[in-house]
This record gives sequence, structure tokens and C-alpha cells, in this order.
Amino acid sequence: MWLHASCKLEFEIPVATPFILMLRPRSGSQQWVAREQYVLSPSVSAIEFTDQFGNLCQRLVAPAGPFSVQTAFDIEVADSSDVAPGAPFVPVEQLPDQTLPFLFPSRYCESDRFSQMAAALVEGVNPGYDQCVKIVEYIQNSLTYAPGEGQELISATEVNQKSQAVCRDMAHLGIACCRALSIPARMVVGYLESLQPMDLHAWFEAYVDGRWYTFDPTQTTLAGGRVAIAYGRDAADVAIYTQFGDPVEILNMEVRVEQISEPVE
Repeated sequence: MWLHASCKLEFEIPVATPFILMLRPRSGSQQWVAREQYVLSPSVSAIEFTDQFGNLCQRLVAPAGPFSVQTAFDIEVADSSDVAPGAPFVPVEQLPDQTLPFLFPSRYCESDRFSQMAAALVEGVNPGYDQCVKIVEYIQNSLTYAPGEGQELISATEVNQKSQAVCRDMAHLGIACCRALSIPARMVVGYLESLQPMDLHAWFEAYVDGRWYTFDPTQTTLAGGRVAIAYGRDAADVAIYTQFGDPVEILNMEVRVEQISEPVE
């Protein structure tokens, strides 16, 4: 399907402030960017670089006063997310090098603390994809999805002690449990066309049977219409903006996604 997606961030900058932004999707096997717009107001010079996970990042200094960032793009994405019941576990010694960073504990995914729990959750389940499904079922049965309720970043161990969570928190818990079973897992931030209420969204991917598969504990069915903006070990790697120095107030964030028949000329 073709989607038109946009995101606008509005700030009040007290003093000139360095930013790193992560708002541009990249074309790949699961998505193709046909048209893109990126507007900084007021206009300032920016330098783009690619981080260690392949994300497109923009580096700039925002001037004092009102400042906004607006992105929009037409993108072709899959109508549905692939599923693969029974897809096998890949032994660690056979994993591609680029998947190895997603095996280790990270700041918000302390997989070393979930070894016993994860093993108990998947007891008797075939190693690989089916284990990931079991983990998602546990998260869905243990936590109520509460969009907009979690402003503070918390870790998987903290999430596991709560009764409700936002998408980011649920992804952290899924990632930690997968890694505890030696399944590489990474966080994804982006857009989901069917999401209500509309906002930027987070889910996770796990590597089984030689490829990455999508898992989303917030959704009862694994919907397509997903646009990936950033990949990382956890939320610390995929912030859509990071500012340095004195705190900056964000005044407004507006996210829109709609289906279109074809890219706009």
C-alpha cells in the first residue's frame, strides 16, 4: 500500500541548542520512499550522517525562539506483516555479525535478568518464532496497552512490575525476553497506519530463520501499513530528537498517516 505520512514538531528554544534528529525513513526491503519533504523553520544548516544501526540522522543547532521541524513523505509499504509459525531458531554461532549487538543486555532491556522467566514462559514451545509469539501473548495478558500514559522511560524489569504500559515499554519487555533466549531482538520506531489514537509508534523485531520478523504486543492482529524510521537496541538508540544543554520545551507534536492511491507529483 501507499501511505502519506507526516510529523511536525514545534519547540520554544531558550538559547541556541544542538539537536540530533531521527525523522527520515530509508528505503529498504520492506519499504520504498518515493517522495519526501523536510522543512526546518527558521531554516538552518544541517548535516546528515548514518549511525551504527543505519538510521538517517540530522545534526543541527536550533536558534533561540520558535523552531519547528516538519517532515512528510509518500512511501510504499507492505499491506500485511509477515508471519512464520514454526520458523526455526538460529544458533548463535550461525548468526550474521550485524545481528550480534541485538543479543546483549542494553540500558532498557536487561535480558540477563529474564533468563529464568523467559525459559519458563516458552517451556515446551519450539525454539524460534513460536517462542516470540508466546512472549507477546504473555505481555498482552499481563499489561494493558495505555497510549499516552508513560512519559518517563522505564526498563523492562520495571515494566514487568506494572499493570499497564505504552508501546515503547511493551517492546522493551519483548526484546529483553527474546534476548534472554538468545534470539536477537531490536526496537523499531515509526508509523502504523491503523494506530488509534495516531502518534509515532514502537514495536520490536526478532531474528529467526535468517530474517527479521515484526512483533507488536499492542495490537491484537499483526497489521501492515508500518513505516520504520529508526532501529536500535532500545529506546535510547531511537529517539526522534535529542537536544543537548538546557531543557527545551516541546510545544506540540502532530502525526498524520493516510492511505493514498499513488505518490503525489
